[in-house]
Amino acid sequence: RWLFLKIHTNAGIVGLGEPVVEGRALTVATAIQEIAPYLIGKDPRPVAHHWQAIYRHAFYRGGPVLTSALSGIDQALWDIKGKALNVPVYELLGGPTRNKVRVYAHAGTPEAMRAQMAKGFTAFKTGPMGSHGTEASGTNRNNFHRYMEPPAEVDYIVERFAELRKAVGDKADIGIDFHGRVSPALARVLIKKLEQYNPMFIEEPINCQDHDIMADIAKGTHIPIATGERVFTKWGFREVLEKKAAQIIQPDLCHAGGITEVRLIAGMAEAYYAAIAPHNPLGPISLAAGLQISASIPNFLIQEQVSLGEGYLKSPLKVSNGYLELPTLPGLGVELDENLMADKIGHDWRNPETYDKFDGSVTDW
Repeated sequence: RWLFLKIHTNAGIVGLGEPVVEGRALTVATAIQEIAPYLIGKDPRPVAHHWQAIYRHAFYRGGPVLTSALSGIDQALWDIKGKALNVPVYELLGGPTRNKVRVYAHAGTPEAMRAQMAKGFTAFKTGPMGSHGTEASGTNRNNFHRYMEPPAEVDYIVERFAELRKAVGDKADIGIDFHGRVSPALARVLIKKLEQYNPMFIEEPINCQDHDIMADIAKGTHIPIATGERVFTKWGFREVLEKKAAQIIQPDLCHAGGITEVRLIAGMAEAYYAAIAPHNPLGPISLAAGLQISASIPNFLIQEQVSLGEGYLKSPLKVSNGYLELPTLPGLGVELDENLMADKIGHDWRNPETYDKFDGSVTDW
């Protein structure tokens, strides 16, 4: 589901970015091509100025496609600027606020979590594992399209999470992602029953667009609510923060507006005592951009990742005791390995098309 971007300069510096809407790579690539005439021939270093021009001159502002295209461009311009000045991007954002970054892994079974613990992870994210319609994915997502599930199904879901908690113990953290597919009524029931197992957070307990109901759910539980992967720019996050819909904000560096914008979102969140957990189900360039933000903000919580760059980077990242060391190379701090990537170019990922097991109706993925 990844899309990589290179911006070349006449100084020989190449900037890397990762602009994509999952399942819409060709659409975003076209948006990049439409923006390219603005960039060609310009000095790449005034990054914030270029952000304003690309965003505001579009007239039809925001949305997932244009903001994701802008996000990848922004990452690449910061990469160029850091390389030109021979410093990591976080040094240009005020310097590090920490000396390492905690990360979490995706795992949906006790066996998978124990395997990830053996690799050095101490935090995980899973999905609610139901007895019907369960997908064979890392998060074991279930198609909760019904307004309410029967008590036996609710108990089954809670018991599966209890097994995960038992597998990793109380010293590890487990977040649970409802993926925005659960009704408000069912979300309240599930959250209340899951509280006893102390999940690190509940992500997108309901449709991400309804901040009022999400705020009401947040008031009804001591478990932090997390949201943000489908929210774009400071203007989108303003409503989340003002309505207190979440205590953990999850901007995606490839969707929300890139490094420039997520740094501002983090500052807004700090004023509301909200923590930042950058969303990232994408590739190593996305992770590298997330690490620059995570290193430079005071209200950082944890960084999502699904790939440390094996098969893509010359020097894949390494986890130790649940943390990644800060990158020390200039710019984003990663170099692509073109030879390793050669057999991965041109793949075509699509969003799963899911239907109810019993009546065939369309369900959320």
